[in-house]
Amino acid sequence: MPRVFVHVPYTQLSLHLPFILENGINPEIFFSGEALEGLVRQEFLSIAQELKSAGLSCTIHAPFMDLNPGSLERLVREATMLRFGQVLDAASVLEPEVIVFHPGFDRWRYGEATDKWREHSVGVWQVVLEHAKRIGATVAIENIFEEEPSTLKSLFEEVEDPRFRHCFDVGHWNLFKKVGMEEWFEALGDRIAEVHIHDNSGLKDEHLPIGEGGIDFELFFSLMQRYAPHAAYTIEAHSREKVQRALAALKKYLPYS
Repeated sequence: MPRVFVHVPYTQLSLHLPFILENGINPEIFFSGEALEGLVRQEFLSIAQELKSAGLSCTIHAPFMDLNPGSLERLVREATMLRFGQVLDAASVLEPEVIVFHPGFDRWRYGEATDKWREHSVGVWQVVLEHAKRIGATVAIENIFEEEPSTLKSLFEEVEDPRFRHCFDVGHWNLFKKVGMEEWFEALGDRIAEVHIHDNSGLKDEHLPIGEGGIDFELFFSLMQRYAPHAAYTIEAHSREKVQRALAALKKYLPYS
């Protein structure tokens, strides 16, 4: 049975926890830098215990704003490692299946320095993987501004670890794509550990429920079945109403409990 998760910022988790527990929803918990700095340990431990007692699994979305593991600026890399270390400490308590990270690449900044960006990135991911393996979690790198899969593919090939995988965000693909979905899956489909599912019109990151934008989800789910049938599915909708619509729409394509 496919595993379905719903994206929830940690700062809103206490508010939504009764709804999550009542409906048996597996959360993907997003930790911003602010959330990590304001973490109250006893409250955090209590939430983790409630999720485990309810038999719920979770994934984690790491902080990303202004962070970049491949930055050519040493101080930015150090700040990135600080936040990544903090989220890995949180993961040691929550024991997530997957921890999703942003790669920090875009061709407008790194087009002529891609090799240097990748060199810095590899060192960061090797450290992150050491910690993730002790937790039993998979590290998944999400496509953000990537227009095609070659930079991510070369990063995966450079690191080449069974716990270093891809998080395919179909909404981001639709915004920045210069290749079709089939071509993306041919390059990275067998490395997918998690997908972020939300819809948009191709003009902005609207985070709409499935079927309310322009993405071909018939094709998406057929490719998932072919390349990554055991991946985690995460709904990224930014309100409870949209979450409920997204869960209802998902049942058309994916049987889940």
